[in-house]
Amino acid sequence: MSIWQKFFTPNSSRNPKRMGKFHALFVMLALLAGAFFLSLYFGSASIRFWDALGELLRGEAVSSDSRILLYLRLPRALGAVLAGSALAVAGVLIQAVLQNPMAAPNIIGVNSGAGLGAVLLLALFPSAIAYLPLAAFLGAILACLCIYFISASMGARRTTVILVGIAVGAILNAGINTVKTLFPDSIYDAETFMVGGLSGVTLARLWPAAVCIGIGFVLSLLFARDADILSLGGDTAGSLGMNVKGTRFLFLILASMLAGAAVSFAGLLGFVGLVVPHICRYFVGQNHRWLIPVSALGGAVLVLLCDLLCRILFVPYEIPVGILLSFVGGPFFLILLLRRKDHA
Repeated sequence: MSIWQKFFTPNSSRNPKRMGKFHALFVMLALLAGAFFLSLYFGSASIRFWDALGELLRGEAVSSDSRILLYLRLPRALGAVLAGSALAVAGVLIQAVLQNPMAAPNIIGVNSGAGLGAVLLLALFPSAIAYLPLAAFLGAILACLCIYFISASMGARRTTVILVGIAVGAILNAGINTVKTLFPDSIYDAETFMVGGLSGVTLARLWPAAVCIGIGFVLSLLFARDADILSLGGDTAGSLGMNVKGTRFLFLILASMLAGAAVSFAGLLGFVGLVVPHICRYFVGQNHRWLIPVSALGGAVLVLLCDLLCRILFVPYEIPVGILLSFVGGPFFLILLLRRKDHA
């Protein structure tokens, strides 16, 4: 029996549930590789892909096709991977903190807080664009803390958290629109920023966010067991010796870092942090050591495929990826509300 067959053939010594999680991770990796290739291969313009790829592998970028691949499609695909994975993991962490499966960065206003921090930096300090991920992070963490403390003071029921988040998000969106009105030239492609999009993304804009997302992802994995315990409820976690307030604050920081970094280059993308964790829980369960990496891969696949569809469905026109994500996530959120109305 080959190593491949040995790994993928169940036997009595293997835990079937664990093998199922390995399979889910493998499938997600394969889907990510396929979606990334399709994102590079297809686009609004037809190019000689293999010739362009050969040029890049030789260290050349002289033809228009190779330049399109290097400066347009590659940064956009990498941006989709980073934004999708960051928002999906942020959704997992926020749901663990709030013990609410309907919580997500865009629904409870975290994305809006990150967006307000980003537009304020661009308006007041346009030359400090390198600090955009930091400004978005600060806006996201302030929004998180505001929602958390208001909900706690009102009695943190599941519906309460969602309603408080919607209200805070509306206020923050009003702040974003105010900054846009007062500083109309400060935000490049402001309408795309508001709905979320990846057009115009460059490698120079991606690398600071990539560092933040990498750090946030690694720390999320290191504290995955704490997320499992926290998901049992504050009283249970406390009885097991956990510092519940400190752990919740840590996860809010990590979720804000991830969401803020994504918003800094992709705008206010919505529903990734809601849809992806729900789908991934169906395959890997509640164990965050599996849920976090599988959700990261699933978020990357979702944004990659949605962005690809937005580029090729309406050629020669292109719509921001956030619009398609809203078409997918809006009905998904409504279904969750209808299914959980008796538990609010």
